[in-house]
Amino acid sequence: MKYIIATLGCKVNQFETQAMEEKLRRDGHTAAAPGEQADAVIVNTCAVTAESGRKSRQTIRRLRDENPNAVVAVCGCYAQLSPEENAEIGAEVLFGTGDRMAFVEAVERAAAQGGGETRIDRPFSRRTLEQLPAGAVSGRTRAMLKVQDGCRNFCSYCIIPYVRGSLRSMPICDAVSEVRRIREEGYLELVLTGIEVASYGLDLEGKPTLTDLVEAAAAEAGEMRLRLGSLEPTVITEDFCRRLAATGKLCRHFHLSLQSGCDRTLKAMNRKYDTDFFYRRTELLRFYFPGCALTGDLIAGFPGETEEDHRQTLDFLRKCAFSELHVFPYSRRPGTPADKLPGQLTSAVKNRRAHEAKAVSNETGRAFRAAGIGETLSVLFESGDGKGSLGHSDTYLLVRVPEAELHGQMRPVRILSAEEDGTLVGELV
Repeated sequence: MKYIIATLGCKVNQFETQAMEEKLRRDGHTAAAPGEQADAVIVNTCAVTAESGRKSRQTIRRLRDENPNAVVAVCGCYAQLSPEENAEIGAEVLFGTGDRMAFVEAVERAAAQGGGETRIDRPFSRRTLEQLPAGAVSGRTRAMLKVQDGCRNFCSYCIIPYVRGSLRSMPICDAVSEVRRIREEGYLELVLTGIEVASYGLDLEGKPTLTDLVEAAAAEAGEMRLRLGSLEPTVITEDFCRRLAATGKLCRHFHLSLQSGCDRTLKAMNRKYDTDFFYRRTELLRFYFPGCALTGDLIAGFPGETEEDHRQTLDFLRKCAFSELHVFPYSRRPGTPADKLPGQLTSAVKNRRAHEAKAVSNETGRAFRAAGIGETLSVLFESGDGKGSLGHSDTYLLVRVPEAELHGQMRPVRILSAEEDGTLVGELV
């Protein structure tokens, strides 16, 4: 069977897609070459915003039309949220956010025998995590491991708790086994990810914490470094920083879910902190992980956000000095409390505010990269671009050196300059 897989959304979706593709390859199937007709098209969808749902529908239609004889298979958050809409646009195999391996088997049956299958369950009835193997389909550099699923935060703008369900965590002993296997396979970096990884372990006996998990993983990591996925700022404590800095294995890059730099807006979003709390967490990280990169997410133009609220957010972004910020204009998501809030803003206002926030992020990002010139960073090389080898530093900055053929090596690099596109140029030490 020739297949095409398209993935929308977060790192968890990316991880789940790589696990599905690994099973497909193990079962003897191959990816369709560019321009080659596929026997099955698989779309792992996203529903975090209404725009994500639109892009999911668009992708399904495009692949369906480009491969008219293929089985159309759809899974993920948008499939879970709106199964009827997915079926109407051609999904023959239709699963939600669970049972990835069963989904692949259903695709195989449909391609071989015809017919289809629909399996949309109730997310809040799930009590255990579907454990998928860590790894990556290509290369032997960076792997991912999903250690947690589900969310209990119920932010007013977010649909994800309703489609992913309750918290489910991978027991530490199982996670450590995966870390050991990945290390033995030659990977040099492992990303620990989840839907809301800061809540790791709250569903397990004894309630182990994310800190406990990372310590245990670090003890098995060998030469491999560890990177954390997106974090809620509430997990950043003195104990978290002190213990994880002591492992010497954690990358100095922390992606924090900010969403707004205005206390009034954070309260309307049902976030669990204010700006003072958030800023003190950035100070902790910078104390225990000197030179660390802080990145984040921001929603611009939330309902009821005034120009003064927006100005406060811009000032707070400058204060936090993010190395990069993912900025999204607020997108209405039916089924969430924020969709019914008064003060919905026009697209023009939301886009302008997003543009202004991104401009601040670009400014603080340039300053962060400039401050690193002359420093020596640990870089994991992953590819080349005709000018040499490219890789990511432990601070998740893209670095180029003139030497070729460094793929899969982790080397110290002295940073010499920063290019306009943000790439750092360096020399091997």
